[in-house]
Amino acid sequence: MATAKKIAISIDGKVLNRIDRLVKNKMFTNRSRAIQTAIEEKIYRLDKTRLAVESAKLNKVEEQQLSEEGLKADLAEWAEY
Repeated sequence: MATAKKIAISIDGKVLNRIDRLVKNKMFTNRSRAIQTAIEEKIYRLDKTRLAVESAKLNKVEEQQLSEEGLKADLAEWAEY
């Protein structure tokens, strides 16, 4: 695991109260863990969304042709079953 770094942040009081309730209810061990988990999950969702956006830009027909390009040459070398 990477070495943890300390930072200072400003956070809305209502959000901090919600975090404190989560810690009190033992959903997280402490504020730091709650905030780190929230940030990690947000970054994961952003990365997943970006992949979906970029994938949607692909031309499905062209991608299919590219995926099959090598298969046609290899097909002649495959044993008959």
